[in-house]
Amino acid sequence: MSPTTSPTTNRPTPTPGTRAEISALRARPAAEVVIIGGGINGIATFRDLALQGVDVVLVERDDFVSGASAASSHMIHGGIRYLENGEFRLVQESVQERNGLLRIAPHYVKPLQTTVPIFSTFSGILSAPLRFLTHRQGTPTERGAALIKAGLTIYDAFSRDGGSVPRHRFLGAKKSLGELPALNPGLKYTATYYDASMHDPERLALDVLHDGLAAGEHARAANQLEAVGLGAGGVRVRDRVTGEEFDLAADVVVNTSGPWTDLTNEQLGRDTRFMGGTKGSHIVLDNDELLAATGGREIFFEHEDGRIVLIYPLKGRVMVGTTDLEHDMRTPAVCTEEEVDYFFDLVAHVFPGIRVDRSQIVFRFSGVRPLPRHDDTQPGFVSRDYRIERAEVAERPGTVLLSLVGGKWTTFRALAEHLSDEVLELVGRDRVRSTKGLPIGGGAGYPVTDAARLVWIVGHGDGVGRERAEQLLERYGTRAEAIIEGVEDAAETPLADAPGYSREEIAWLAANERVVHLIDVVLRRTSLAFTGAVSGPLLDELADVVGGVLGWDAATRAAEVRDARTVLAERHGVVLEELAAR
Repeated sequence: MSPTTSPTTNRPTPTPGTRAEISALRARPAAEVVIIGGGINGIATFRDLALQGVDVVLVERDDFVSGASAASSHMIHGGIRYLENGEFRLVQESVQERNGLLRIAPHYVKPLQTTVPIFSTFSGILSAPLRFLTHRQGTPTERGAALIKAGLTIYDAFSRDGGSVPRHRFLGAKKSLGELPALNPGLKYTATYYDASMHDPERLALDVLHDGLAAGEHARAANQLEAVGLGAGGVRVRDRVTGEEFDLAADVVVNTSGPWTDLTNEQLGRDTRFMGGTKGSHIVLDNDELLAATGGREIFFEHEDGRIVLIYPLKGRVMVGTTDLEHDMRTPAVCTEEEVDYFFDLVAHVFPGIRVDRSQIVFRFSGVRPLPRHDDTQPGFVSRDYRIERAEVAERPGTVLLSLVGGKWTTFRALAEHLSDEVLELVGRDRVRSTKGLPIGGGAGYPVTDAARLVWIVGHGDGVGRERAEQLLERYGTRAEAIIEGVEDAAETPLADAPGYSREEIAWLAANERVVHLIDVVLRRTSLAFTGAVSGPLLDELADVVGGVLGWDAATRAAEVRDARTVLAERHGVVLEELAAR
């Protein structure tokens, strides 16, 4: 059978069969709540409502965590610069949630030492009050040591929570260069403080999704299912694999589609102007000298144009970002060559002795922040806080549409709790449990001490070996137990072109994590693309494994490989040799 093309995308249609989750929705096309948008905020709201026993459905038009949530800076942070915006409530909530995630998701969220190189003492003191009062940046002025010291002192005050992270410290030029000798010798000080890293955002979100699904049959979710209308029958959805449409009846419809919120509402027949997101791009470099120069720390600073940027060691690579540019949501967000030049300029400013070039870029990515409409406010001063907009659905009396405006990774749990409380009020239910302090996915029972880690590894290493057990623990937290149980009775076969993964592991992901397309595995179920490990032969090998699980014929496997190549080239700058030669 030849592969067909979805009527709404250029992607090939996998064959054969209908996905079980779609069949379940068609068999019972009603719920108390339908959530549209499977980014982290939609997924977290789904989990929260599922834990309250609410009959809830989550639909996502692409893959889960494939939009704005997949384009983050991999940080869980309190947002020190939000202090300058006067967003004290958001900073306090963000710091509390950061500290909470260190405890409930320790497999993916870990303390991150962050160093700020400072090149002046008093710069920015006169312009900061103007920025605070007007949110108009004017002529960029680099923040000096005095201003940064004041901000970090306030930040530490918000961060008090049983010593979850250490307090900040200041060093002069000599000691700073002693610790990080490759830094620009023209600096005057460095400030070092702690936030948190999130080394696998997509996997953390999938854990949140898994928790919601595990709550019971009342919690259902499907990707590649697009909301295309809202009428008397409920939310009209279209299966982007088969093109078939059906209605999902609901009392409450929640739009959590992030920067696409207005476009989603437009498809639902509502004209809104809530959003004004800005594009942020990143590049990932394979540069051992730059990696060593960071000393394992994130370097976080203000460039001469006033933008906050970062150089961040991650997975043996160095991520550099980010930009803050206006963007039209009707066009894909991609990292441009001008942005790459900008990143190279800032690396040269901070580490002038280290050469970087385009040959070292292994991955690029770009996304749009789900910011509220901001008119003439400078992008860097647009609120990162969130709000909920409510509207009645005239075509379906008694149904309410909620639109989430704003939100960020760090506060996803608290945001979901607030949004769920509003939903619970609408459906006449009481909250029966809080997600505060509740472990997420593989964070449940995760060994946080060396002794506990050794016990876990020894206890799970009989079938796969201790080294492999430790690798899987690092990759999936305690959810690795399910993978180990699935492969320990048979010897694993390492992928020929990525031996850090096995064919059995990839097969488990394809069978258990709602994989629809090959690119889902390459970009979001694994770190293969991010670290620059993808090759033409690897795509073929992955298609063979994934296709064996999902029932793809030879033509569909070839189509999936072609599609993955196109996405990698057009969206992420990864042009594989065979594609370039055509």
